[in-house]
Amino acid sequence: MNFSKNLKKNVSVLKKMLSSDDITFIDVKVGNEDGTIVFVNDLTDKESLGKLVLQPLADLAESVSADSVESAVLSPEKERIKTAEELAKNVAAGSAALVVNGLSEAFSLGFTKFEKRAIAEPPTSTVIKGPREGFVESMPVNVSLIRRKLKTPDLHIEQLKIGKYSVTPVSLVYVDGIADAELVRDIKQKLNGINLDAVLDSSYVAKFLGGHKTSVFKQVGNTEKPDILAARILEGRVAVLVDGSPIALTVPYLLIEDFQSPGDYYNSSYSATLARILRIFAVCISILLPAFFVAAELFHLQLIPLAFLLTIVNSIKGIPLSPSYEMFFTLLIFEILNEASVRMPKYVGMVVSIVGGLVLGETAVTAGIISAPALMIIALSGICLYTVPELEQSFSVIRLLFLVIGGSIGGYGLILLSATFIVYLTSFENFSTPLTAPFSPLVPNDLKDGIYKSFFAEQHLRPLSLKNSNKVRFKIKEKD
Repeated sequence: MNFSKNLKKNVSVLKKMLSSDDITFIDVKVGNEDGTIVFVNDLTDKESLGKLVLQPLADLAESVSADSVESAVLSPEKERIKTAEELAKNVAAGSAALVVNGLSEAFSLGFTKFEKRAIAEPPTSTVIKGPREGFVESMPVNVSLIRRKLKTPDLHIEQLKIGKYSVTPVSLVYVDGIADAELVRDIKQKLNGINLDAVLDSSYVAKFLGGHKTSVFKQVGNTEKPDILAARILEGRVAVLVDGSPIALTVPYLLIEDFQSPGDYYNSSYSATLARILRIFAVCISILLPAFFVAAELFHLQLIPLAFLLTIVNSIKGIPLSPSYEMFFTLLIFEILNEASVRMPKYVGMVVSIVGGLVLGETAVTAGIISAPALMIIALSGICLYTVPELEQSFSVIRLLFLVIGGSIGGYGLILLSATFIVYLTSFENFSTPLTAPFSPLVPNDLKDGIYKSFFAEQHLRPLSLKNSNKVRFKIKEKD
């Protein structure tokens, strides 16, 4: 509905649209005319509104017109609005509205103010060396953190609004001249195609950016650290920021990303390479060890050394459960304890972990319900799983699948499942980027920052596995 020049009629329409008790209507004087200010109490900076709007309007001496009112208002964010529906949306988002008698246009004024969390080190990406600041739930703050890292006019930020009721601001962040234009267009097309009632977190958006809806693996990278995000978009990726979420999304995503720690780039190449090898080895142990142990007990006793076999035989005397059920039961206890420690209050969760890990585990072994080797293997598997916390949920499901196959078919089933698993990974891609690059397909240049982390001087090219417009990161000066 378009505004008329009658103030009372316009205010009546707005009051019907904005009938919530936390929305305030204040009558003001605009020169020699009457006006009304509309704003949400808890989302508007009332002090700035009084100094920069109400006082200048009261002192307006010239005849009231749309141009004179707009010139008098000192808000850096002001917009003329012709329809009540659009103005109501702006007010609900935190802007103040000004309606003046005799004018068929209203004004939206940017005076949004709300409480936000202080910048701190994110709990999911702690580092010994390197920056410790992390994203918060405020989009302007997060954008400013990225701008501090990349002080260049080539940094482009495109803003969208997603969500029928939430109208959540979503920003597309990339470096012009590095990010592939087709990639940016494809991501923007997918974002514009999202039709939800509300987008409350970046995880809502991530589900629409993946090409495989039923995949056990995630298809979108994520981070809470501005330095990591800056490094990724400088490689040619595109970032997606969602207002209200401290987790930024990055696409395309490579599986090797989660085996790389932020601390790797602040440590020596030798220690970083060793750490990555340990992470991959730990994940293999986590997934395969429980299944291999059960398969060896049931089908391949000859694979177990005699001394260790005698220890196992002595430990399982009197155990009422078969090796498969025993391992499932132990894994179930571990998963329940893990879930309880995460969901319960912080200090109670610590008690649950101690009681469950020490008292419950020791009691179960003493009572003869489970054996000590089974408990040790599940504990080792759980610890190894958290060396790559970003993939913990995916690998938990895969570990269970391997355990079922190992207990049902044995070692041949594990070999077949491993081969199937590798084929599945190598055929997986999103936004024309293979998940397992640079290993499959093999990209020799990108192996310099794969498992092996080469010296910085050797990484003069951007990752060729990604779609980017500029392949050269820096040029190497030739010696005379």
